Amino acid sequence: MTGLTLAAEDAADLEVISARLQDAVAQMKDLVYLPKKRRFAAVFNRFQWEKDEKKGDLRVQSGLHFDGVLSVKSQKLKRGAPDAVVSLLAIKFTPKGVEDPGGTIELVFAGGGALKLEVEAIDAGLTDISREWAARGRPAHEET
Repeated sequence: MTGLTLAAEDAADLEVISARLQDAVAQMKDLVYLPKKRRFAAVFNRFQWEKDEKKGDLRVQSGLHFDGVLSVKSQKLKRGAPDAVVSLLAIKFTPKGVEDPGGTIELVFAGGGALKLEVEAIDAGLTDISREWAARGRPAHEET
């Protein structure tokens, strides 16, 4: 099994991971903050935008992690509903300052939900961890 493996150490790298995870879905129970390890980890079913459309629409399970996480805050997410499904729209980074590598990484979900991770610096990874499978359909977005 060969799949995607990406690392992010700056905002430009994080934009690449964000693009690959656009329209990925996860259950709330698969979004986990480990404060003692200062790590946030998640497992998503990722739509493979990078694949040729002629091969059909595919998804793959992918693991995402952020290290050096100081805190996590949630907004409009069903934290008490472990089986609730969320759809990731984007990952954004807001730096703390010009010289400070730290800042806030925001995972933006459909429906207005978000997770905000306060980090020492950008230290992230994305790895495909399963075989791909046929997607039920292609994600679509309303024109704005």
